[in-house]
Amino acid sequence: MNHNPSTLAAQRGEPSYVWRAGQQRRLEMILAAAPMTHGGLVLVDGSGVGTYVHRLASHARAVYGLDIEFERLAEPVAPTKRLVCAAAEGLPYPDNLFDVVLSHEVLEHVADDRAALREIVRVLRAGGRAVIFVPNRWYPFETHGIYWRGEYLFGNKPFVNYLPQPLRDRLAPHVRAYTRRSLHALLAGLDVRVVSQRIIFGGYDNIIARFGGLGRALRRGLYLAEHTPLQWLGLSHFLVLEKLPA
Repeated sequence: MNHNPSTLAAQRGEPSYVWRAGQQRRLEMILAAAPMTHGGLVLVDGSGVGTYVHRLASHARAVYGLDIEFERLAEPVAPTKRLVCAAAEGLPYPDNLFDVVLSHEVLEHVADDRAALREIVRVLRAGGRAVIFVPNRWYPFETHGIYWRGEYLFGNKPFVNYLPQPLRDRLAPHVRAYTRRSLHALLAGLDVRVVSQRIIFGGYDNIIARFGGLGRALRRGLYLAEHTPLQWLGLSHFLVLEKLPA
């Protein structure tokens, strides 16, 4: 599989192709936030090439994956019959089905993030949990690239998200970034409670691969910063919701 930026990178972002420390840490956070029993049903909403579907499979009775791009579903990291091509705003599942729904860096890409979140809540059973990762507006880099003079420029672009919203959206019309307030605004009218929310830094595995011990020291320092006011500069919001009884 080609791990260079795909033709879908601007519109959908790049899924996790390689499993490294950063992904493992997020998996452990997911499992701690939404404990799964072997009798539970899990949906990875926006599954990409199925990396998290594969990794969660040993923790639940069944894990389903859904993505809007058939191209990515056609070459999953592990074959399974539980992958479906559909949009997050119209999940093809009945109400109250899943014990856990994972939305990992997906809501920023969908056409209607509010509708996509409503669908997540709809398919959760009462007491079920949604685990959501989305980009933090105050991270110093826009990690999804920008458009400049009609051309898409892939990669991390500094300080784009610090610009006024209209200018930021001209440079990055293809992806959202959320403040704590804007993320909570999506929850209005939904029968959920916030179990936890915090801002986390990334795994920085590429930096560690290049700089070794210096990179590992940087990562340790940033993980410690998650417990200080500096967390506001983190990469992603980590939000855990629980569906309330009807």
